[in-house]
Amino acid sequence: MNQTSGENPVDPAAAQVIQKARRLMLIASLTTLIALAAVFIVIGYRVSRGGGSAPPPPPDVSALLPPGAKVISTAVGEGRLAVTIEASGGQEIRLFDLHTLRPAGRIQLTQKP
Repeated sequence: MNQTSGENPVDPAAAQVIQKARRLMLIASLTTLIALAAVFIVIGYRVSRGGGSAPPPPPDVSALLPPGAKVISTAVGEGRLAVTIEASGGQEIRLFDLHTLRPAGRIQLTQKP
């Protein structure tokens, strides 16, 4: 025993195990720091580039209705806008593309004679 240092001597096998544990802890710590740095870099990149991610607003569009017609309801689904119109000849559904607001179709609803 070495009385001058005040510590108990450690056998060589235990010292090897302690050294290996320290090495593994260092590797785990460095891996965690690299992963955190990568996450922060990606977040910073997305935030700095995020200004143009929103789609542009659709243009102003006006659609002509037949005389005496009125809008009954509207619905949005699957990239389409559906407008139900009541006109003198019955009901009509007009479909528009949701992103461009261009006409995408028309469905005439009439009663059976």
